[in-house]
Amino acid sequence: MKIKFLGAAREVTGSKHLITTENGKKILLDCGLYQGKGLDTDAMNRDLGFDPASIDHIILTHAHIDHAGLIPYVYKLGFRGSVVCTNATRDLCALMLADSGHIHEHDTITFNKKRQRQGLPPVEPLYDLLDAQACMELFIGVPYNRKFYIDPNIKVRFTNTGHLLGSAVANIEITEGNTVKRIAYTGDIGRPVNRILKHPVPFPQADYLITESTYGDRLHPSFEESDEELLNILKHTCVEKKGKLIIPSFSVGRTQEIVYSLNNFFNSGKLPKIDIYVDSPLAVDVTDVFRLHTECFNNGVWDVMLHDPDPFGFSSLYYIRNVEDSKKLNDLNRPCVIISASGMAEAGRIKHHLANNISNPRNTVLIVGYCAPSTLGARLARGDKKVSIHGTEYEVKAEIFKIESYSGHGDYHEMGEFLKCQNPALVKKMFLVHGDWEAQLKYLNYLKEQGFNSIEIPAKGDEFLL
Repeated sequence: MKIKFLGAAREVTGSKHLITTENGKKILLDCGLYQGKGLDTDAMNRDLGFDPASIDHIILTHAHIDHAGLIPYVYKLGFRGSVVCTNATRDLCALMLADSGHIHEHDTITFNKKRQRQGLPPVEPLYDLLDAQACMELFIGVPYNRKFYIDPNIKVRFTNTGHLLGSAVANIEITEGNTVKRIAYTGDIGRPVNRILKHPVPFPQADYLITESTYGDRLHPSFEESDEELLNILKHTCVEKKGKLIIPSFSVGRTQEIVYSLNNFFNSGKLPKIDIYVDSPLAVDVTDVFRLHTECFNNGVWDVMLHDPDPFGFSSLYYIRNVEDSKKLNDLNRPCVIISASGMAEAGRIKHHLANNISNPRNTVLIVGYCAPSTLGARLARGDKKVSIHGTEYEVKAEIFKIESYSGHGDYHEMGEFLKCQNPALVKKMFLVHGDWEAQLKYLNYLKEQGFNSIEIPAKGDEFLL
């Protein structure tokens, strides 16, 4: 059996890891889209490194687009195997992949206008809405902790990672001859204390461990500190400066966490009397999926729901669906909070809100999660004084703040604690994926201090025998 690393190798997006068994079965662990460089990543996404029609199964750890976003593309190119994931992941993918297909269609129209001016032929979108809808027929939802036999020699069991609704470690057992090889792929690891979700749980002992390393070089502050910081930034912007607080936020997971914190502020009387707008059709739909999967909620949310049946809604919160209502937010001259996708500020309605508000010193932009180095969100976070949005240069006069503890990824200590369910002496090899090179090197040294040995940081295309 061998494994080949085809994405999220010494970088943070595009998760794809291909297992080929001795009898020729091909299992793809995640099928993620490269993100963070706009259409510059188009060639990277089209170059899969495998024949989609040859893949027997995709085992999907969670619904984020950098882990699931290429499933419609491989479907378009002939993949007809199964996509095995948790029930909540399946429900989220039904929304997120359709949204991604729509974005690809729209972005390709814009891109082709540019190519036409350059005298270049048009390109087709990576995939479209119809591809995204059609691929859902391949999804199989499996409850947490249920052993599911993909075939007589391969079984998978999902255990909760607390990163996103439905996120899981994929615990895979593959029988080859008289030998059973145990592979654990963590996907993305959440934090031990989560605002909404249950905490990560220990997973079965593995022979081979594939694990993320996004924050392998840093520690997060506590949730209590970050909630206080969010409230202080909100008051500073909307009460003291009488400006707008603009929050680029991923529609799935991050937006619901922020709304949940704001809901708690509202219930406790701490929230100033201002309007809050969630301007993302996807976030609206995803929040409904969250409401459907209360089995994923932690006890704290259940306690809130005893006196507040909707922890994602209050009287001054407005969910925006249509474009016209979104455009009206540009004309608001009163303090408010606008939460809009995408989290890295690379696409979607957030770019319009930034273009309209970033040059006003009364306003504030709050970054609440990881941004790949080349993205608009990263440029704002590092203090660039001028940025380009939709081809126009804007002076950055708004204040910029960043709260990292809203990230759904654990820091290096939290990830290390999560891995303590493993006996390092029994792990034959560990692979670090989904992280930038410098962070991975620091995390590798930390893991060695915890007793893990034989740790690899694979580059794209690297292949190993298991």
